[in-house]
Amino acid sequence: MLSGLEDTKILAGGQSLMAMMNFRYLAPDHIVDINRISDLAEVREVEGGIRFGAMVRQRDVADSPVVQARCPLLIEALSLVGHIQTRNRGTVGGSLSHLDPSAEMPAVFSALDAVLHVTSVRGDRDVPIGDWTLGYMMPNLEPDELLVGITVPCWPTGHGYAFLEMARRHGDFALAGAAALMVLDGAGAIERVAIALTGVDVGPVRLAAAEAKLIGRKPDEGLFAEAASIAELVAGIEDVHASREYRRRLAVVYTRRALAAAYDRALQGRA
Repeated sequence: MLSGLEDTKILAGGQSLMAMMNFRYLAPDHIVDINRISDLAEVREVEGGIRFGAMVRQRDVADSPVVQARCPLLIEALSLVGHIQTRNRGTVGGSLSHLDPSAEMPAVFSALDAVLHVTSVRGDRDVPIGDWTLGYMMPNLEPDELLVGITVPCWPTGHGYAFLEMARRHGDFALAGAAALMVLDGAGAIERVAIALTGVDVGPVRLAAAEAKLIGRKPDEGLFAEAASIAELVAGIEDVHASREYRRRLAVVYTRRALAAAYDRALQGRA
């Protein structure tokens, strides 16, 4: 249907699409409902990671024992996505395809180095999360393509993690937020780290320069502040809710806090 119809939108959870249609921001000629494609609603372990079907409801992800055991960052972030009614219907693939700049899921999957699986009548292709955002609410999807799944490699047992955000009210989109993952070596230095931001640019921002500054060093508040200051270099977006400068400042503060929280959990994991 996607290959033969023009001006078509996919209906997954509907938590963003239907609202935009109600406000007349969107008026597609065709809607393709994929809710009854059961093969797209699975969460399963694969070698080295977890495979999410694009139609998996966010509530089902949060309730998954596999995700709870192997990907706690995702669980923490999901608690901040909308409200329970939203998560009952909203899907993981829908959030990534909608690609709202303030959404939590794109930042989490950026920190996790996810690979997105896309298909069409022309064939299949895999898209690294770093290549997913092409512009404002523009995912790397052709008009005839469908996101069918996401694979994330799992971090080792006992790793540190944190997802923190600033929102005007619980359930609102984040003005800025930060995801952090951390592994410590035997000497207590940072062996591996990942940092991703939401709410500060048209898509998730991976702070590779901050990660490089942290690797091999023993953590303390000064080091976290030094690494977090790199968030000030993000281009930034602004709207009626917050200025570009304010979002950058929030990004610095929440990056520092997320790193500190991830470090505390990494220490607990080594105990």
